[in-house]
Amino acid sequence: MKHYSRLILAAFAIMMVVPAHAQYRGYNSRYGRTTYNRPASRNYGYSAPYTYYGFRVGLNGATVNSDDKFLDGGSMQSGLNVGFNVGVLLTQTAPLFFETGLQYTEKGGKGNYGNNKFTYDLNYLEVPLVLKYQCKIDRDIAITPFLGGYLACGVGGKIKDFGDRVSEPSFSDHNFKRFDGGLRLGCGIMLDMFYAEVGYDAGLANISNDTFDSAHTGTLFANIGINF
Repeated sequence: MKHYSRLILAAFAIMMVVPAHAQYRGYNSRYGRTTYNRPASRNYGYSAPYTYYGFRVGLNGATVNSDDKFLDGGSMQSGLNVGFNVGVLLTQTAPLFFETGLQYTEKGGKGNYGNNKFTYDLNYLEVPLVLKYQCKIDRDIAITPFLGGYLACGVGGKIKDFGDRVSEPSFSDHNFKRFDGGLRLGCGIMLDMFYAEVGYDAGLANISNDTFDSAHTGTLFANIGINF
């Protein structure tokens, strides 16, 4: 419940801040500013170099799949993610952007071992590295499919054994490695300054410390936020 209450408060804060920010900056749409218009490039309303910044907050549905039965959390577990992004227009001939940033994201999974229920909390600082193509629907709306990858470093988390009521750090020499990386794909929609997206992170790095076994993360995410 703490996770969901924090998410609701963050979303409420966004809704309160954006109207004042938009009025101050003089926005009349996501594709231009009434005060600081830049020359349009072709038909999509940008000129290079063009940079946007964004705030994101959302929910994860995560799993961690492993050959090691003790580390296998193939059932989905919910978590939060929050972060800031920056996108840079790559060319004047198409609305193609490179987006990166820094996010705090809660991954992991649920499983059973020895008739005991386990949860695996894997909390990361994550850097997305994606290409986004902005398909303009009209002046205020755009669809933004994206494809790329991510790099992540584990910063905390617990493996919890609910049967024996014990816990231990997720990132240790006999559990999970801190480094993760993989592919990211999904699609977003922009409505003026508001932004929403869904996507999936497919972990390619083996995060198991066991020489003979492997473990990989998988995360479905849904975010909301603003671009400015």
